[in-house]
Amino acid sequence: MTVSEAEKALGYTFKDKDLLKRALTLSSAADENNQQLEFFGDAVLEFIVSEKLFSEGGSEGALTDRRKALVADSALAPVSLKLGLDKLLIRGKNDVNNKKAVPSAYEAVIAAIYLDGGMSAAKQFVLNTLDFSVTGKAENYKGRLQEVLQGEGLPCPEYFREDIGTPQYHEFLVKVTVFGRTFEGRADNSKTAEQLAAKFALEYINKTKAIAHKPQE
Repeated sequence: MTVSEAEKALGYTFKDKDLLKRALTLSSAADENNQQLEFFGDAVLEFIVSEKLFSEGGSEGALTDRRKALVADSALAPVSLKLGLDKLLIRGKNDVNNKKAVPSAYEAVIAAIYLDGGMSAAKQFVLNTLDFSVTGKAENYKGRLQEVLQGEGLPCPEYFREDIGTPQYHEFLVKVTVFGRTFEGRADNSKTAEQLAAKFALEYINKTKAIAHKPQE
């Protein structure tokens, strides 16, 4: 894809085309990559989202929860895919499974637009592309699982964590054993992986209970 096609997809024309190229270049491809832009873009994104949410009003707790949901990778990934950033990324030869790269590219692009056109341009890009319908606090599956086990008179679940990632792609594997069965969660950070493992355990428990209470035909 050409630079002009990439700019069309983003809805922004760069004065400095090198900024766009850097924002889309992963560390696996070159030393001059988007890691610093990602760091800066994360802060710019959080400010823009915070400003919008502040203007809408609400309690501090509710605003914090909603901002957290809006800037999470789970919210940024579909936005990045809709923009086609996954197809625009400049990757190293063997860098094919870096899932973190897709939402991170969105943050890097925000920083690039900010540096190229200022805060107004970055704000317009975010407000035009980010899905602000994402709301609510993330489900606390770990807390729910603990409550279920304690209700059965069982000890709190123990989570076993393992870093299975690479320098280019952070990935954690978390395992939790419940009722003799082991459930796994994988994510780019250990906390999310823990929540996924707990979620799968809860789904198994709920399914088992549903079967046990199903009327016999």
